[in-house]
Amino acid sequence: MVELKTDREIDEMRAAGRVVARALAAVREAARVGVSLLDLDRVARGVLREAGATSPFLGYRPQFAPVPFPGVVCASVNDAIVHGIPDGYRLRDGDLVSMDCGAKLGGWVGDAAVSFTVGRARPADLRLIETSEAALAAGIAAAVPGNRIGDIAHAVGTVCRAAGYGVPDGFGGHGVGRSMHEDPGVPNEGPPGRGMKLRPGVVLAIEPMLIAGGTDDYRCDGDGWTLRTVDGSRAAHSEHTVAITAAGPRILTAP
Repeated sequence: MVELKTDREIDEMRAAGRVVARALAAVREAARVGVSLLDLDRVARGVLREAGATSPFLGYRPQFAPVPFPGVVCASVNDAIVHGIPDGYRLRDGDLVSMDCGAKLGGWVGDAAVSFTVGRARPADLRLIETSEAALAAGIAAAVPGNRIGDIAHAVGTVCRAAGYGVPDGFGGHGVGRSMHEDPGVPNEGPPGRGMKLRPGVVLAIEPMLIAGGTDDYRCDGDGWTLRTVDGSRAAHSEHTVAITAAGPRILTAP
């Protein structure tokens, strides 16, 4: 069931979204060569703690997971697509990092992700990241009353495929509210004009995931969480929590 949020509730979700934006900005600022993923997780924890927020990631255990998630960020490096567990890996020159973070404040959740490079960037990585951001922008632009979920999916997928990138099959965005994952699902590819009709009060996490090699294949690490490209090519992930309003899409996790 899809819960429609009131204007007041969307404002409250925006407060949670601001915390997410601050956490991702702090993590990106701290991400330098030699810094570990655990260090970056600690940075995000500090932002959440200062804001009086909790993490919807920490301790989360869906049915597929062998263990609860141990961090407040998903830290995915290079060929990791999503759900990377923050560990002792120290960032190296040229790494491509995707950071996904959530915050729960006042009973409401915000969820967003950003990809960036560390040190000297590869031009191919910058193009991949730029395309993920363009796909996200296209999806957000389609998040208007009267459109359907399929219109968001089609907008995202069109940008990804036109650039020659792969789209991991079966993964995409989702509803957000009092829980991190709510109805409806938001695919990253599909025909327009299909699926649930968008109405003011629907809040979605729109999150393109791109595979540089152009295939859609992925594998899961032994940790049961981290998804990686099968061909070893790099991946990027961009995400915002977005409210559908009569005035147009409202990005709740914007800085």
